[in-house]
Amino acid sequence: MPVRAVVFDAYGTLFDVYALASTAERFYPGAGSALAQLWRSKQIEYTQLRTMCCMYKPFWEVTQDALVFSCRKLGLALNIEAQNALMGEYARLPVFPECEQVLQQLRAMPLSLAILSNGTTPMLQSALEAAGLRSYFHHVLSADSVQKYKTAPEVYQMGPDVLGLAARDILFVSANGWDACGAGWFGYTTFWVNRQQAPAEELGVLPQGTGNSLQDVVNFLSSNL
Repeated sequence: MPVRAVVFDAYGTLFDVYALASTAERFYPGAGSALAQLWRSKQIEYTQLRTMCCMYKPFWEVTQDALVFSCRKLGLALNIEAQNALMGEYARLPVFPECEQVLQQLRAMPLSLAILSNGTTPMLQSALEAAGLRSYFHHVLSADSVQKYKTAPEVYQMGPDVLGLAARDILFVSANGWDACGAGWFGYTTFWVNRQQAPAEELGVLPQGTGNSLQDVVNFLSSNL
C-alpha cells in the first residue's frame, strides 16, 4: 500500500460538529443535543439532494437552511441572536483532542496532508486558523470549486489532481461512513474513524482501515508503510 499522502474530511473528522450542542443548549434548554443532531443530519441531506438535482448552493447557506428547518421541526424559535451565535460556531469549531498530535506524527513520516471538504474555503480557513492547525496542511480543498458536494466524483477528483497522485496512493480519512464509501468507490485507499461505533454501511464497499480516533490512522499507516 504505497500511501504517499493523507486527505482528511473536515467536519466530524477533524472538527467536532456536535460540540455546538452546548451553545444550542444556552438558547434552547433541554434541546441542545437534539438540535445539534438534527441540524447535522439535515445539513448532509441538503448537500446530497442539491448535488443530485444540480441545484448547488454554498455550504454556508446550506448549513443555515438546515438550521432554520431544524428549529422549525423541533418547535424552537430562531431569533437573530441565536442564529448568529450558532452559525458562528462553524467558524471556530473545536478539533478533537488527539488532532494536533496526530498531524504532527503524520508530517514527520513524512506525508503530504490535505483537507477535502464540503465547506467553503473561508469556513475552512477560519476554523483551521482558530484551531491553530493551518500550517499542517499543504492543501485545503473545497467542494465549492466544482459546485457539487460529496459523494460526487468531481469532488473526490480534486485530491489526485492537486496532489499529483493516483487515488489509490492517497489515504482518505473520514468519520462519516457514507463519505468513506464514496471515496472508496472513487478509488482512494480509505480509513473510517468510527467514533460512534456504527455498523458498516451496506454499500458493497469497505474501508481498508477503521478505528475509534484519529490516532488509529497513525497506527494503520505505521503498520502498512
